[in-house]
Amino acid sequence: MSIPPEAFFLDPAAEGTKQLQIRETVARGVLSGRFQPGVKLPSSRGLAKHLGISRITVTLAYTELLADDYITTRDRSGYYISENAPVSPRFQPNATRSEDFDWGRKLTTRTSESVQLSKPSDWRSYDYPFIYGQADESLFDRASWRLCAIRALGAKDFEDISADQFDQDDARLVQFIADHTLPRRGIQAGPDEILITLGAQNALWLAAQLLLTQRRRAAIENPCYPALRDLLAGTRCHVSAINVDSDGLPPHALPPDTDVVFTTPSHQCPTTRTMPLERRKALLKAAGDEDFLIVEDDYEFEMSFLKPPSPALKSLDTTGRVIYVGSFSKSLFPGIRLGYLVGAPDFIAEARRLRSAVLRHPPGLLQRTVAYFLSLGHFDAMNRRIATAFRQRRVALDDTIAASSLKIAGRGRFGGSSVWMQAPAHIDTVDLARHLQPEKVLIEPGAPFFSNPSPPKNFYRLAYSSIPAAQIPEGLGRIERTIAKM
Repeated sequence: MSIPPEAFFLDPAAEGTKQLQIRETVARGVLSGRFQPGVKLPSSRGLAKHLGISRITVTLAYTELLADDYITTRDRSGYYISENAPVSPRFQPNATRSEDFDWGRKLTTRTSESVQLSKPSDWRSYDYPFIYGQADESLFDRASWRLCAIRALGAKDFEDISADQFDQDDARLVQFIADHTLPRRGIQAGPDEILITLGAQNALWLAAQLLLTQRRRAAIENPCYPALRDLLAGTRCHVSAINVDSDGLPPHALPPDTDVVFTTPSHQCPTTRTMPLERRKALLKAAGDEDFLIVEDDYEFEMSFLKPPSPALKSLDTTGRVIYVGSFSKSLFPGIRLGYLVGAPDFIAEARRLRSAVLRHPPGLLQRTVAYFLSLGHFDAMNRRIATAFRQRRVALDDTIAASSLKIAGRGRFGGSSVWMQAPAHIDTVDLARHLQPEKVLIEPGAPFFSNPSPPKNFYRLAYSSIPAAQIPEGLGRIERTIAKM
């Protein structure tokens, strides 16, 4: 028996090279049981002719499959599926009807069903994607990142990245954060005060789990990062949502029984307003007087391109009451899911034990790749390019809005990557977003950010991290015209 060339095809929309698609076709066929051991493959010449590609492409794919023992050769006879090729166990699945089982009686914890932010997976296909937190591939230094990943996979680093480090982090990455990243925010911390996390959200979860119980109270900003409300719900603590003003979180509005305050002082999420130095000092004084802790989420400090950012709240802390959360997801790309916690040694030691019980440690290869990307200077060079691009986009956005009827409700004085907008009172921005999609425009409705039972519906967020400056005026024009029609 033989496998006909017609079993192979190339998908123009598929990711990867033609060589990889050929390899994947064979590997999938073997693992699924469609291609049995001993069956002959098409000749390299015949398959190349069928697919309309170079014969060398087929030969290279076959060579890789030979190396992994998926296929073998026979003298003057061609290529065959190897007798030693991997075989996937095949079992007959049992018919299961989960609806017959009452999981409601078994689950001890239920995740909040609050409205979450929605980011279309096909956002790149939109001409005017004012969508937050997505990577702009035109600005990311892919070539240097690839070289750092290859270096991390080298023989010299293999033992470090392949070993189970139990609860430890990559020493190179931790040392760079301590020596270079944190001092830029005015923070001094040793390795025993730093913990690597799977993004800022994982860091916030660790802090909430360690600091809050059913008998304690957390204060959050209103509006705020929606996922924060959900992870606090998991602790069953009391939550007070404090309305922010033009300077961020007002300390005088905090309830007297507050135990932990979660705040985004440098770029308030989502209004992007910056807390002035005097208010930061007032918040720290209140923490000392009222005996509460502060979790500072500094998720976007790398995006301060208009002028140097104000000092982090943590840098002003002399009592150790501030726990600092940083992230690489905004400055590198969101899929990296890498962040860090900075706090007192006793707190970090306990956070390390909790993290170890859940996931041990973030992947070693990822940590070492980031460590090289930072220490070799690629990160700072890329951030300079991003700062230049973001400054141009911000100017285009500010100038266009100033000449329009659109209204800004909040913007970061140091930079950031978005602005907070307010539509006329009668406009529901969920409907606005729906009307804009046929216009190839994406915006983020603001209601999910609010903790109110009946949140205001006329706010929305415009991000400029993923849209070229030249497209901003027309995109804003379409928003203005759509609002006028509504």
